[in-house]
Amino acid sequence: MSDERFALAIEVAHSAGRLAYGYFERAADLTIEHKGTQDLVSEADRETEAHITRELLSAFPEDSFMGEENGLTQGAEGAGTWVVDPIDGTQPFLLGLPTWCISIAYVQDGEVQIGVIHAPATGDTYAAHRGHGATHNGKPVHVIEAASLSDGLTGVGCSSKTKADDLAEIMRRLLSAGGMYQRTGSGALNLAYVAAGQHIGYVEMHIHAWDCMAALCLVEEAGGRVSSFLADYGVTGAGKLVAGAPGVFEQLQGLLPTQ
Repeated sequence: MSDERFALAIEVAHSAGRLAYGYFERAADLTIEHKGTQDLVSEADRETEAHITRELLSAFPEDSFMGEENGLTQGAEGAGTWVVDPIDGTQPFLLGLPTWCISIAYVQDGEVQIGVIHAPATGDTYAAHRGHGATHNGKPVHVIEAASLSDGLTGVGCSSKTKADDLAEIMRRLLSAGGMYQRTGSGALNLAYVAAGQHIGYVEMHIHAWDCMAALCLVEEAGGRVSSFLADYGVTGAGKLVAGAPGVFEQLQGLLPTQ
């Protein structure tokens, strides 16, 4: 069944991408709501999540579903859980920037079994199936070989939940180590870049499960390391995350201030 779910996840990510891209082309006309400071939701988010929910659960009605916009729908006892962000990077999406994506994960038995991240504006698809490796547009990928934070870019995530002093300390430590940062506005995409060897790592003080769950599978299947996010916060929580190439993983962990 996992092979069928993997194929379906890719198919649904692409169909959801086509739907979301239609909204992207007329983003200026969308109805926008503020969920909080720097936290936006549009009709595109809601309609895209509804599409993904319908397609996945019509095929596997026993499964649970955790979506950013509608929360957790509990399935049958012992069933796995789909964890979905219909549009990760809503702000770039609304501003006409290409750094947004659809993120679909499937979690079962305490592990992320499937991770698919599709960026419709660039045509990039990152996909991973537990035990089968990770791909970027169908080609196998592996995390970069790095021994120092100066060997490449580190994705640094932040949100309204991030304390200014914590972010400043992360930047101070990273720059002092000779590193450089990038923030796309989509944690899922920044993490996919780690899996594809385009970034050496990613750190964030407070990220939601729906933003990162698919990417955790991608990074691990690409040979990288991730912190114990799933064990610590589950499929509905939020908290610290570190992911990266094995050679710099401890250095990446050292960027985060202790609480």
